Amino acid sequence: MTRRLAEVAKKVGVSEATVSRVLNGKPGVSEPTRQAVLSALDVLGYERPTQLRGERARLVGLVLPELQNPIFPAFAEVIGGALAQLGLTPVLCTQTRGGVSEADYVTLLLQQQVSGVVFAGGLYAQADAPHDHYRQLAERHIPVVLVNAAIEHLGFPGVSCDDAVAVEQAWRHLSSLGHERVGLVLGPADHVPSARKLAAVRGVGHVPDEFVARAMFSIEGGHAAAARLIDRGVTGFICASDPLALGVVRAARRKGLDVPSRISVVGYDDSALMNCTEPPLTTVRQPIEAMGRAVVELLNAQISGGSVAAEELLFEPELVVRGSTAQAPRI
Repeated sequence: MTRRLAEVAKKVGVSEATVSRVLNGKPGVSEPTRQAVLSALDVLGYERPTQLRGERARLVGLVLPELQNPIFPAFAEVIGGALAQLGLTPVLCTQTRGGVSEADYVTLLLQQQVSGVVFAGGLYAQADAPHDHYRQLAERHIPVVLVNAAIEHLGFPGVSCDDAVAVEQAWRHLSSLGHERVGLVLGPADHVPSARKLAAVRGVGHVPDEFVARAMFSIEGGHAAAARLIDRGVTGFICASDPLALGVVRAARRKGLDVPSRISVVGYDDSALMNCTEPPLTTVRQPIEAMGRAVVELLNAQISGGSVAAEELLFEPELVVRGSTAQAPRI
């Protein structure tokens, strides 16, 4: 019991005495704090006291494309914790190949009468993907917030890292190191954040089409794309994700080229353990904590009946220089 009180108190950010008052139905606790404690019980896997089991927690769907890329568990941790502090219970919905689709999850969440839905890295970022399930949420007036760039006209508020600033930081870093043959490893052609990155790079420098490669967001995708660009003489790589960047490092090594003395690589996200890779990865950091809290504020404002503009909040990224970039090789 003492351990449970301590864990719930830490999760919510209140005292153990406050948790005890909630669990025992005693007065002197505000309703938002009470709901936050009950939600924390649900999130941590503890059963509610018998007298409180009839109360249904307010649910929020958190829809992610995967958990293999560390950036998505990082977002889930921040958003889930902030939701719990507001008395909202996050329901994690992760897609798998051949498994439950994003649209299927929306159907399930609607059946559970969720209070809102947060999407991160979803089909909203791909122009050629199906979007009917988003329209279904809009028609039912379900509060929704999107994380990172979406296609136009969906009508939902969004919270994004500024793709243009991110890629400009990476470009200037490689240019300062003397790299003149800089290539990009991006997501699919209809992927909005990747399109923004490409447009931004072409606004600050010359990148021929043969130095731009498209790939699925994985280490394997980055490896295949980089192998082609290395053969075309690229010495500096700007990647649309950290897993793609790790794929570039692998491709360089398979060709017998050292990173960073022969090939320099810049990732994107600064997800977990990127300072522990060999070499440690230079990358552009998304401000996950600030973005996640902004997501929850926008969602809670809608749930509370407030008016939220269907606009995109842009957050400033930060270049983190580590060991995967160095002076361009002398050819």
